[in-house]
Amino acid sequence: MNTLTQTKDNNAVAQQAAARDETVLLPPVDVVEDPTGITLYADLPGVSKDKLQLRVEGDQLSLEGELDLPLPQGMQAQHAEVRLSRYRRAFTLSKELDADKVDAELTQGLLRVRIPKAEHAQPRKISVKVN
Repeated sequence: MNTLTQTKDNNAVAQQAAARDETVLLPPVDVVEDPTGITLYADLPGVSKDKLQLRVEGDQLSLEGELDLPLPQGMQAQHAEVRLSRYRRAFTLSKELDADKVDAELTQGLLRVRIPKAEHAQPRKISVKVN
């Protein structure tokens, strides 16, 4: 069962950003599901922990990060392939996931978000009695 979906396909995210006259980057994301939950991996190069916001509101998981690549004073980039400064992505969480137990870790531009399945959705072994 798919326990995580992109919100109305991040088009809503892009439209909200456009309404604020802001263009954002959609970071590449991998989602791995196992019997006990999901792990989301998002590539956010150049984003530091203090410039990262990860929120769960209702059934929505949103991540936003601001690119922070400082240049020495008085210097300009000669060539820049990434000109946008903000990453944004949003997902809808299924009721199978326990949004109160989200765990996140940022290491060298890779965000790992672990969301366990709710107790009622966890696989469990049922003992059989013999009479």
